Amino acid sequence: MKKKEEKNIESEQKIAELTNDLQRTRADFENFRKQVETQKASEKRMAELATVYKMLPLIDDIDRAIVSYKELAPLGKSLEKTLKELGLARISSEKDVEFNPDLHEAVMVEGEGEKEVIAETLRPGYYYDGEVLRPAMVKVRKI
Repeated sequence: MKKKEEKNIESEQKIAELTNDLQRTRADFENFRKQVETQKASEKRMAELATVYKMLPLIDDIDRAIVSYKELAPLGKSLEKTLKELGLARISSEKDVEFNPDLHEAVMVEGEGEKEVIAETLRPGYYYDGEVLRPAMVKVRKI
């Protein structure tokens, strides 16, 4: 009888040990799966950012063409709509808007005073999905 009881206890211990090993393996696999999904999402985001960033000079050229040739104005509206659908938005850098170093890159500062405002936009800046993709290049005037 004692041998049978000892065997049962050993069997139960072995089952408990194997069950714990299986649970740890499942948890490790689940953590690995989540890590791979996170890496995939991160890599996809980086690829999107790189692609959109490479498009910015083309968008700048189209903007300059629209300013130079007024008959291209409908193209500007279409471009704005497409940019919005892609999650790309212009950073506000109109004349007399307060200068913000997080959104604007100052290449020239004129005047004397305490308050800094934008005097001229040299290159528009863009948000991509709410993050600054490229700051607006501006001239700043102190008033």
